[in-house]
Amino acid sequence: MLLHTNLPKCTLRSWKKEDKADLVHHANNRHVWRNLTDVFPHPYTEADAEFWITFANKAAPSIHLAIAIDGKAIGGIGIIAGEDIARHTGKFGYWLGEAHWGKGIATAAARAMAAHALSGSLFERLEAPVFAWNPSSMRVLEKVGFVREGVMKRSVFKDGQFTDSVMYALIKNA
Repeated sequence: MLLHTNLPKCTLRSWKKEDKADLVHHANNRHVWRNLTDVFPHPYTEADAEFWITFANKAAPSIHLAIAIDGKAIGGIGIIAGEDIARHTGKFGYWLGEAHWGKGIATAAARAMAAHALSGSLFERLEAPVFAWNPSSMRVLEKVGFVREGVMKRSVFKDGQFTDSVMYALIKNA
């Protein structure tokens, strides 16, 4: 899937073995790690990248794609499929290498991924919890059409401290 916007051109595509060096370069950053769940390791090693590339390409029905510019992976975007009674709900998330923040890339990628996910029959709802200290990510989600549903007080322990988590959601045909 190729995105054309007024700002960046980016591609959402499957992860490739050749992405390993770019993945480590962009993911091994404390500022990136600080805004993600602890499943995302820090420091981020070559072994972590090898594991991720293999895992991401076998995760169906969940979707994990690389965000690439000029063929180079600069971040990732994905939806983790829910289970049981939440099987039509997906946890939506993304990250970019810090050098690419503030350029409209995350918004373009999130818009394309959300539209793709909600155009099929698997997802009726996308949820995106955001740490309260990350207003930039909240703005990205709002630009894409996600709605702030609530704040879960002190629900997250990250980087040695408790913080609130703000829940955003996008509902199909809402």
